Amino acid sequence: MKVPTREESLKLLKQAECSQGVIEHCQMVTRIAIRLALTLQAKGYRVDIHLVESGAILHDIGRSVTHGVEHGALGGQIARKLGIDNAVARIIERHVGAGLTNEEAQKNGLPPGEKIVCYADKLTEGDHEVPIEVEMEKLTSELGSSHSAIKRLKILHAEITNKLH
Repeated sequence: MKVPTREESLKLLKQAECSQGVIEHCQMVTRIAIRLALTLQAKGYRVDIHLVESGAILHDIGRSVTHGVEHGALGGQIARKLGIDNAVARIIERHVGAGLTNEEAQKNGLPPGEKIVCYADKLTEGDHEVPIEVEMEKLTSELGSSHSAIKRLKILHAEITNKLH
């Protein structure tokens, strides 16, 4: 099992027949995730940049099958079938939501959340970066202001930004 390079990861998205929109989204998430990872690394956190890059590029490979929340779990399965390192497959599986609770993950047949790629994904709308408030407003309108996903997104935002500053 290996962690694919950027070029190999992009090729895998194309081979899985992900749409051009999904590929462009994954590229933006990757730019943001690498920026976050490099900043965290510069602040003394141990971050595997190559792993973050591969996980970010491939995080939506499951959208070649579905656009539902299960795209993360299906993407992890696709990655393992392709012989991709399990650490990358776990990033793909865990990027969904704002970090699902173990109970919510289990209820939906998903593993719990992953942080850098998950957060970078929340800062991306299509192929452009947006403020976290945009995602919070979107989740609030979809799920209601008291939904636990909004609380978790706020916690994730605070955790990442506190480490960045």
